[in-house]
Amino acid sequence: MPEPEATGTDRAPTPGNTAGPGIRPGSPSRSGGLTPRSIAIWVGVALVGAIGWGVLALSRGEEISAAWLLAAALGSYAIGYRFYARFIANRVLKVDKTRATPAERLDNGVDFHPTDRRVLFGHHFAAVAGAGPLVGPVLAAQMGYLPGTIWIVAGVIFAGAVQDMVTLFFSTRRDGRSLGQMARDEIGPVGGAAALVAVFVIMIILLAVLALVIVGALAHSPWGVFSIGMTIPIALFMGVYLRVLRPGRVTEVSVIGVALLLLAIVAGGWVAESSWADVFTLEKETLVVWMVAYGFIASVLPVWLLLAPRDYLSTFMKVGTIALMAVGVVIAMPTLRMPAVTDFAARGDGPVFAGSMFPFVFITIACGALSGFHSLVASGTTPKMIQKETQVQVIGYGAMLTESFVAIMAVIAACIIEPGLFFAVNSPAGVVGATVQTASEAVTHLGFAISPEALAQAAKDVEETSLLSRTGGAPTFALGMSDIFSSVIGGAGMKAFWYHFAIMFEALFILTTVDAGTRVGRFMLQDTLGNVHKSFKDISWKPGVWLASAIVVGGWGYFLWVGVKDPLGGINQLFPLFGIANQLLAAVALAVCTTLLVKSGRLKWAWITGVPLAWDVAVTLTASYQKIFSEDVKVGFFAQRDKYQSGIDAGKVLPPAKNMDEMHTVVTNATVDGVLSALFAVLILIVLADAARTCLKAVADPGSVRLSEVPWTESKIVAPAGLVATAEEKAELAAAGLDSGGGRVPEPVR
Repeated sequence: MPEPEATGTDRAPTPGNTAGPGIRPGSPSRSGGLTPRSIAIWVGVALVGAIGWGVLALSRGEEISAAWLLAAALGSYAIGYRFYARFIANRVLKVDKTRATPAERLDNGVDFHPTDRRVLFGHHFAAVAGAGPLVGPVLAAQMGYLPGTIWIVAGVIFAGAVQDMVTLFFSTRRDGRSLGQMARDEIGPVGGAAALVAVFVIMIILLAVLALVIVGALAHSPWGVFSIGMTIPIALFMGVYLRVLRPGRVTEVSVIGVALLLLAIVAGGWVAESSWADVFTLEKETLVVWMVAYGFIASVLPVWLLLAPRDYLSTFMKVGTIALMAVGVVIAMPTLRMPAVTDFAARGDGPVFAGSMFPFVFITIACGALSGFHSLVASGTTPKMIQKETQVQVIGYGAMLTESFVAIMAVIAACIIEPGLFFAVNSPAGVVGATVQTASEAVTHLGFAISPEALAQAAKDVEETSLLSRTGGAPTFALGMSDIFSSVIGGAGMKAFWYHFAIMFEALFILTTVDAGTRVGRFMLQDTLGNVHKSFKDISWKPGVWLASAIVVGGWGYFLWVGVKDPLGGINQLFPLFGIANQLLAAVALAVCTTLLVKSGRLKWAWITGVPLAWDVAVTLTASYQKIFSEDVKVGFFAQRDKYQSGIDAGKVLPPAKNMDEMHTVVTNATVDGVLSALFAVLILIVLADAARTCLKAVADPGSVRLSEVPWTESKIVAPAGLVATAEEKAELAAAGLDSGGGRVPEPVR
């Protein structure tokens, strides 16, 4: 259906309506002035956070408990959510509880479906919280615990959570349009076309990378395959329960679902020790086939049947495990053993990843602080399911804060283990060698001593043959988690159990991102194809649904399949682009949000997304420049290409290549990565230039502004704004005859 346009005249406030452009009177969100009691509470919260930061900042070599890091993060999150997020929602965006959302107006029971905000929070969090918050902070711990912690906390409050909430708001105002389509509609055809290409290609790369991590975690793991596989029929049951059997009974289905999930986890251990183990012990190639099939099915089924309940169910395990881990930190009070800042931060020659602290810490921590992938979900599935505009704060900002807390727990997990063990696990085989003796010598040379016996014992404690060069971050997170849990529950004898539980937990964490990401990719592709053939604009048109879903899963599935078959091919070829591509995607989202703030008459508030945009552009373009032009072969793609080409010319085989064919593959990969880095940077610069042109035009001639915002329609749904209803909201629900989940106001009987 064609989108109505809002003209510059439509944006002007009408007499008696001072709510601002496009806002109807009587639309404030939650009330909640500060009382003396609440002031005292918030002062206490601020002091907890300030003391935590003070201890972290002023320490000079003495031992520090990881609990101080928790205090600093949680205190900051609480203040950011209560004051900054509420300010943006109410004063800047002016969320309108009287305005119908696309889920209400376009409800079709497939993609558009008003969803209880508790279930939607679970879906959104599960969809955005993938591998990034678990592994990125672990790798960034190479620089010490302080740089990553500061970026994770400050970045999420002022950048990441803001991006997610504002993108969700503007997409909700535009019938749930995808990020690329919003760029085309609001920035212009040139910048929009560049955004569409960049966003779709980057999304395929991100999904394939995430899928590769899952394949690596679940291959030859009957416990993990069984437990995660069981979440699918459990989710189907939950979907039918909420839709057909007991509509609106979220608490009931939550209790049942969690009980079944815990049973599936325990049963996974039984299966792994039984004669059924072989059935659930899958090769990587088999896992790829199953994942592609699942991704397609999850993309085309009604969202209430599988995707939303499965993500909601997964969130219980995700948030529950992380919360228990935090409680374990408070009880066990483990010491941060990694220095606050290591020498690698200044030298840029770390064994885990090369490059200086700026910009590469901010690239390595691709999620948990700021992630472009989130903007795809915030303009994909979530705006088509949200009941009320007033819920953008808890779902957009709140879910991102929750992911950031996961990242903080990953920092703690990485930094409470011995630094020597950290570098032995996370350094490539070319650095530490193949034996505990060579690894001990290499780590000692790096400045962190650990004995061969200690390395062997660490592997024995978790029932692994070796922990050397278990790169990628996931094993390190599992080691830290097992340390915390075993110190509280079961002692050293339970360490192996908790380690393997953590590995399975990480796979579950990531899988929910792949299925939701595939559906988002389908929306994006349908929006794009709709510019060519109008039928695709109807996202419920079955041929379009099936074709777009097949193209998306075929895209990431191809790169995944080749990557599994060839250690240097497929997505392995594009893996080095993951961090930069994700942060460049954030630049597109922030540019679109800034443009929309300016065009919709909110120029004085454009700094809210404009400042994070400027920072993200500085970081990503600096990183792109270095990856393209650096002469350091550990950093620059073309420098690496030249080195291996010289080796080929001299007839030498250089590691990690094992033969001349692999030498040629390395040259090809480095060339492709360098060219794509340059292409992505150019596309982003085009988007930024066109966005700047559009903003300047809007400021100079407000009457020329055209917005693709859908006209106001009165909402018939009553629902709380937050996870817990206020007294005022409870009264409103009771007056409408609705329970805590809210819903459509019953029509009066005539």
